[in-house]
Amino acid sequence: MAINLLEIGAQTEQLGACRLSLLMGVYTDDNKIADFLKFARSILGMESAILAFKNEPYIWYGSDEGVKAFLADANEQLERFFEGDNTIINHQHKDYSAFSGYVHGLGVEHQRLVAFHLRDEQQSIGTVLLFDDRADEYTAKQLEIVSEFVQSLLSVLKLRVENAELKEMYEQQSALNFSKTKFFQIIAHDLRAPFHGLLGFSEVLAQERDSLDESSIQNIADYLCDTAQSTYNLLESLLNWAMAEGGRFEYHPINFDLNQSAKIVCSVLNSLAVKKNIQLLNEIPTGLKVNADINMITSVVQNLVSNALKFTNTDGEGKVILRAEERDEFIRFSVQDTGLGMNQNQVANIFEQQIKVSIKGTAGEQGTGLGLVLCKRFVDLNHGSISVHSKEGEGTLFVVDLPKATSSHQVLKVETLPKVKAEAKL
Repeated sequence: MAINLLEIGAQTEQLGACRLSLLMGVYTDDNKIADFLKFARSILGMESAILAFKNEPYIWYGSDEGVKAFLADANEQLERFFEGDNTIINHQHKDYSAFSGYVHGLGVEHQRLVAFHLRDEQQSIGTVLLFDDRADEYTAKQLEIVSEFVQSLLSVLKLRVENAELKEMYEQQSALNFSKTKFFQIIAHDLRAPFHGLLGFSEVLAQERDSLDESSIQNIADYLCDTAQSTYNLLESLLNWAMAEGGRFEYHPINFDLNQSAKIVCSVLNSLAVKKNIQLLNEIPTGLKVNADINMITSVVQNLVSNALKFTNTDGEGKVILRAEERDEFIRFSVQDTGLGMNQNQVANIFEQQIKVSIKGTAGEQGTGLGLVLCKRFVDLNHGSISVHSKEGEGTLFVVDLPKATSSHQVLKVETLPKVKAEAKL
């Protein structure tokens, strides 16, 4: 067997998996691997050297011609020869013959061989081999110098790993802060916009009441009511989301019939469905019991149905259908609409806090998608999962899986259930 060297390019497509090697600057002007191998070879007078980081697909071979890569042997077990605190194997080591034979079997031909175990706090990081076909002796002092340089290499590696982790955390936090800033800009816009109408029409009522007929007064009253309700809903969703993110929601799972939550939501939102000329159909059978927080799940159902009604056409053909079925380990319920649908990019980011603009419904309803972010959070808290399937012009299907009830005992009766949404304790 011979070492199969690789040229950087198409053959090294797995380079991205070499995290430690990349942190050490391989194939850059700051190539610490090349510097280390060159220094170690010069101190011991060795012609060749290999550095192999554990679980990386490529190993680095250093010679007078520079540093090149070759594929690592997935079954390589060099570290098993290093016992206890011993980090060096040379010709004086008791297992040198066995180790040398094993290295020969890997395709590394040699007469002289020295190995260093790269280890940090008992954790194996990799191995360094220095070898050639000469029989010259090296001194204990030379070996000590290389050993000290190995420790320096480990210190540099550890520092770069820590710096990379801090940089990643910083970038994630910066992206999150930017997202939150944009998010609250949209929220602020959606909260401010309704107040222009509220202030304007309330001023008309206050100053021009005598000049208005009953029809005009009723129209203004309807507008004020609808606007106040939508603004309240936005504030409530924002409060629930903030409390969920801050861990201030208390999770209280009970066994309850999923159809109970569906009935409550449908009764509350039926007037909106009638107003938009949409059929709201509850096809969830009775007797499908889940083990979850009833307030959170009722809020999830309410948000999904409200969202479906928002984006379903008002031409009289629109439908929003609630369904549920029992699976082996969970209860699956779904909310399907025949509305506008979404493109693949919208589907991919539907549960993310990445709001770019306010989204209007088929009747001009305002919204930011905050309710769906809240749904994902609540479903996660209840050890469930939520997914979405959609196509533009063909509607959307939300699917939620929840744990089955742990017993047949029903803790809450219908009349004690919440009426609209999950309430949070401040």
